[in-house]
Amino acid sequence: MWRWVRQQLGFDPPHQSDTRTIYIANRFPQNGLYTPQKFIDNRIISSKYTVWNFVPKNLFEQFRRVANFYFLIIFLVQLMIDTPTSPVTSGLPLFFVITVTAIKQGYEDWLRHKSDNEVNGAPVYVVRSGGLVKTRSKNIRVGDIVRIAKDEIFPADLVLLSSDRGDGSCHVTTASLDGETNLKTHVAVPETAVLQTVANLDTLIAVIECQQPEADLYRFIGRMILSQQMEEIVRPLGPESLLLRGARLKNTKEIFGVAIYTGMETKMALNYKSKSQKRSAVEKSMNTFLIIYLIILISEAIISTILKYTWQTEEKWDEPWYNRKTEHQRNSSKILRFISDFLAFLVLYNFIIPISLYVTVEMQKFLGSFFIGWDLDLYHEETDQKAQVNTSDLNEELGQVEYVFTDKTGTLTENEMQFRECSINGIKYQEINGRLVPEGPTPESSEGLAYLRSLAHLSTSAHLAISSENETELIKEQDLFFKAVGLCHTVQISSGQSDGLGDGPWHPNATSSQLEYYAASPDEKALVEAAARIGVVFMGSTEETMEIKTLGKLERYKLLHVLEFDSDRRRMSVIVQSPSGEKLLFSKGAESSILPNCIGGEVEKTRIHVDEFALKGLRTLCVAYRQFTPEEFEEVDRRLFAARTALQQREEKLAETFHFIERELLLLGATGVEDRLQDKVRETIEALRMAGIKIWVLTGDKHETAISVSLSCGHFHRTMNILELVNQKSDSECAEQLRRLARRIAEDHVIQHGLVVDGSSLSLALREHEKIFMDVCKSCCAVLCCRMAPLQKAKVIRLIKISPEKPITLAVGDGANDVSMIQEAHVGIGIMGKEGRQAARNSDYAIARFKFLSKLLFVHGHFYYIRIATLVQYFFYKNVCFITPQFLYQFYCLFSQQTLYDSVYLTLYNICFTSLPILIYSLLEQHVHPHVLQSKPTLYRDISKNNHLSIKKFLYWTILGFSHAFIFFFGCYFLIWEDASLLGNGQMFGNWTFGTLVFTVMVITVTVKMALETHFWTWINHVVTWGSIAFYFAFSLFYGGIFWPFLDIYFVFIQLLSSGSAWFAIILIVVTCLFLDVVKKVFDRQLHPTSTEKAQMEEDKGSVSSAYEFAESKHRGEDSRQLLADPDSSRAELAYTSLLKQIPGSSAWTPYAVSQRGKQHVHLLEGCWTE
Repeated sequence: MWRWVRQQLGFDPPHQSDTRTIYIANRFPQNGLYTPQKFIDNRIISSKYTVWNFVPKNLFEQFRRVANFYFLIIFLVQLMIDTPTSPVTSGLPLFFVITVTAIKQGYEDWLRHKSDNEVNGAPVYVVRSGGLVKTRSKNIRVGDIVRIAKDEIFPADLVLLSSDRGDGSCHVTTASLDGETNLKTHVAVPETAVLQTVANLDTLIAVIECQQPEADLYRFIGRMILSQQMEEIVRPLGPESLLLRGARLKNTKEIFGVAIYTGMETKMALNYKSKSQKRSAVEKSMNTFLIIYLIILISEAIISTILKYTWQTEEKWDEPWYNRKTEHQRNSSKILRFISDFLAFLVLYNFIIPISLYVTVEMQKFLGSFFIGWDLDLYHEETDQKAQVNTSDLNEELGQVEYVFTDKTGTLTENEMQFRECSINGIKYQEINGRLVPEGPTPESSEGLAYLRSLAHLSTSAHLAISSENETELIKEQDLFFKAVGLCHTVQISSGQSDGLGDGPWHPNATSSQLEYYAASPDEKALVEAAARIGVVFMGSTEETMEIKTLGKLERYKLLHVLEFDSDRRRMSVIVQSPSGEKLLFSKGAESSILPNCIGGEVEKTRIHVDEFALKGLRTLCVAYRQFTPEEFEEVDRRLFAARTALQQREEKLAETFHFIERELLLLGATGVEDRLQDKVRETIEALRMAGIKIWVLTGDKHETAISVSLSCGHFHRTMNILELVNQKSDSECAEQLRRLARRIAEDHVIQHGLVVDGSSLSLALREHEKIFMDVCKSCCAVLCCRMAPLQKAKVIRLIKISPEKPITLAVGDGANDVSMIQEAHVGIGIMGKEGRQAARNSDYAIARFKFLSKLLFVHGHFYYIRIATLVQYFFYKNVCFITPQFLYQFYCLFSQQTLYDSVYLTLYNICFTSLPILIYSLLEQHVHPHVLQSKPTLYRDISKNNHLSIKKFLYWTILGFSHAFIFFFGCYFLIWEDASLLGNGQMFGNWTFGTLVFTVMVITVTVKMALETHFWTWINHVVTWGSIAFYFAFSLFYGGIFWPFLDIYFVFIQLLSSGSAWFAIILIVVTCLFLDVVKKVFDRQLHPTSTEKAQMEEDKGSVSSAYEFAESKHRGEDSRQLLADPDSSRAELAYTSLLKQIPGSSAWTPYAVSQRGKQHVHLLEGCWTE
């Protein structure tokens, strides 16, 4: 019974089998043997709340935060016992924080509801009762046949049944899912492909058995069982049959598909799953500080309680009559009285914990994240892409990075492949002007011209003069090599004369220049284009055929099977039947996966050529083939059908079958494709190294290729001693090599070392020798890991993350194979490249080019860290200033729990009087000019290792807070002596006047202290800084001087302002507090300046010099903008503020700035820097 109840409530869902059975058009069997499965509806729900659960669920989530829960407890204590302050003092700030957060989250969820309703209410057409019925997307059920027209989005995950094309194929784009803009071909099984009308589909009797829903976009295992003429036909279903929700139908008039996954079980919805929560170093420090202040709070409450009872036990102290206990109180339990008093003191001092800290930090992170997207220096004009922020929780972590792990292809390189060289039958060739030329002779030499004439066969000539049998064999090998290249791929084709892919699968009348190829892999596209330039032109394909044109002759190959590429095999293959009837397997892949399976061909020569290609930085692939006998092909076909129709362990069975097929190959040759470096990669890597950041390159490329690229991009340099841990075969061999490397590093400790590790050796090193491997890695300036699988990349990052130093890591990648390392690192950066958008979608931040990483870290990361570190320290500082006088006052009121401040002041101190200056500071502060930060990467070291939130800095701010609080309290106490008549009417200062004076001094001091911390001033800073002080005075005048004469502090503030002694005390105490602080800053800057402070002083001198230079140029009648437009002037931006003051109608916040390149860039605010 209890289990049933839990299942109904959703806490204990019933067991599900590994597969689901779907009856197409919901035609269930009539024999009663079928138990209907329950499937969810097609509603997409991205919202978190409903009208009914918003309040309890949101409150539960908010009170899981320690600070909120703490203040709730304090509020409840105030309600339950007699406390010195009103419950309003804790309840109102708590209500404000909870309400603001709830409104923000509620509004965001309302937008999600609105979006969901639009999606769920979209009109769709389904086949029911022999006709098309219009309904809403949310009403689609599993098993429904849905009709989709051209350019419409699929409303559920559908298995394709038929299309308007005769072969049952259709084209879709999945840009909204993975960012890949190339068109993908999907096909229906032959038996349903012919059912192109509603009437025909109404006769279909079939069942689909498939796996339960999973998030992997590229994996689908199922089969269709059709009943035709009293017999069952089984057809395998894979990813090529599945149309994903969110994808769009292109270049196809209409399709019919059956819904198999709906609503939140679609792959798109399953990919909504949030990534694991990452917490920044600042947040961890903030929680640590919170615990320390909780200890301080509890200590103060315990001390006050003990001192109160100690004082009460001394006979010489007679308790005042107004503070004497009642008979009931005297007879009550001392333990209960002690606890009650302890709780009362806890309430009295509770504001030492800043309740508004969390909401301020959230607002700062949310609003601050917009600056990255607005930064035009992070905008890539060619691709029209700006930087994206997927999470604002890690802004400050960008300023703490110690290790950068980067992919190579598409991250350091352009991922724009260009065919350069190839090796055919042991001979190396280069492509020159669309012709193959053997390496060595130039096209102008007689030898080169002879080769060009002999190779004209593969160009446009239809005739060939063969002079010998060797040349005939040579040309045959070349012909077969480029046919393999032209057939072994998944490239799609578009004619320049048509729109999109056109209506036909190929274009027999099109020339190679009129064809445009689309490929998921840039390598494949480059190779097919190269083959077309040389003379083997891929003309198109269908589900069953592929066509190439050679010697102007169209050849049609029957496509029998495609053995898809996967990262484990590192190769892909096709099985085709040639026009002459031969069954051929063409295979291409990494040399490590092709060469071991070859039994013929120039293996050793090709291996040497592959290594030579790699040393030039070229990406290499090997090409091989195999010819099947009829018996062998029959066995291959049988095994493939069995593996592809298996529902259980299909992937393992397919891998085993592929291994059986892709063996006994004959090597044809290898290709070398160039992938050029992105712009300013070398400069960016050098800047990162100067900033103290270690750089690791993690790539799947061959290690020679990777080393060559590392040298060219500056990751390795020529003077560096390159150590290698590659091709290790056993644990003992790996251990010995690691010890050898460690000895070399110890002996040559003066020389910089670089380390190269391959994937297989890494697996051995991590298995048994993790410690010595880490020691070797940390001793190297740069590490290159090649032949890496995606999960190995993540393991390497995790290894560094959990090391004793626990450094902050950042991962950069552009492809789906980089997602695991991006999610593993503390900060994940996705490059919006040519391998789709999976990396960008799963990252914390996305940028268009690797070079943008320098500004992201050195400017934005630096600013964000300084801002939020100061915000956290300042919040605790001003609350220590706030509560410590309250604690000191208890020594003078005999621990009677009398409050020093009015309840309204207690409530509004953090919410109104001191909140805006620090918020604006945390959004706009630029303590050093952005250009200086970027041109001097070493400044990044000043903030590394969470330096501004270290225990040393924490103690400084805490001691500063206590010292200022002591000066506030005792300065007011001694300046306004208890027997002095300082008011104009002869009255003495009372306790409310004294408390108000302390509070006034405190508000002014902490606000001006914030002003002293500000280096970059805008009109907004001026308004909120001086406006906060003005608001406090205005509020106090109205609150205590005009309204509510029944208040304890009625007319107190007006009396205070009418006293010259009070004004003297305010000025003297504020100056005393801040003078000591200013003196310390001046001595530190002059005697022990940090690199940042030196840069600030240089900047101030440069700004004055630039202003003087501008004034001189204006005096000479020169154009005042010449100085700013000079692209070589490093002071152009520093002089900008001076320029604004000279331009009529301008102000210090004119939202334009001039970059180093002399172009106008839009900025949110401009201001001036102060020392």
